[in-house]
Amino acid sequence: MNNLTQFKHTDSGNFFLIAGPCVVESEQNVFEIACTVKAICDKLEIPYIFKASYRKANRSRIDSFTGIGDIKALEIIKKVKDQLNIPVLTDVHTAEECALAAQYVDVLQIPAFLCRQTDLLIAAANTGKVVNIKKGQFLSAEAMQFAVNKVKDSGNDNVWLTERGTTFGYQDLVIDYRGIPVMQSFAPTVLDITHSLQQPNQSSGVTGGKPELIETVAKAGIAVGVDGIFIETHPNPAVALSDGANMLRLDKLEELLTKLIKIRKAINE
Repeated sequence: MNNLTQFKHTDSGNFFLIAGPCVVESEQNVFEIACTVKAICDKLEIPYIFKASYRKANRSRIDSFTGIGDIKALEIIKKVKDQLNIPVLTDVHTAEECALAAQYVDVLQIPAFLCRQTDLLIAAANTGKVVNIKKGQFLSAEAMQFAVNKVKDSGNDNVWLTERGTTFGYQDLVIDYRGIPVMQSFAPTVLDITHSLQQPNQSSGVTGGKPELIETVAKAGIAVGVDGIFIETHPNPAVALSDGANMLRLDKLEELLTKLIKIRKAINE
């Protein structure tokens, strides 16, 4: 499913959703989340892409959970793709990972801190998969045109951008919604409504979040006109093995998406 034609600029119609757990914890956990979100998206007519990292390479602490094994995790993600007939997304961190991950997924995601890595962008582009580039917290919206151009100049026009906030001081991320239409002039643009609320804890190194603000930033993003929403969700974020503090509890997802659809419909009308 390389040609994701329904996942594009949505000047009329619904936004699309990228959602799933931060990382593959187990097959049972992955399928519980994927099946629940798919059912909601089918009901609300929202195009859906399942996401999960097969390995976390950028944890704050050396003893943090990073994954259950690359191939095992990738096989679970592909099982979601095959059994539920939905596209799937995962992160890649090095140029060498791209060819491997591309055998299992439809979308390769470039983490924000790596969005300027030319060799990584070219390797992802060369797979022919959709490449979703997260905007670095240290870059302006205007600067993301260069990352997009690296993918397109490599012969792959299937590229998206994801806004996840800009570093404000040392402790906070702030979303500048003025950057959404700027990035949309380069590529379809997604808003990450969970990682954009991260707040590092200097003493422990553990990343915290403000999940109570997820709805607020999501509503603003839909009002501005983002093409897609990115969200990490889990049945019980308190026991999630990665980034639980940022996640939306799975049983709150349908209510949130229903509100966002109402906003999108009002804007379209």
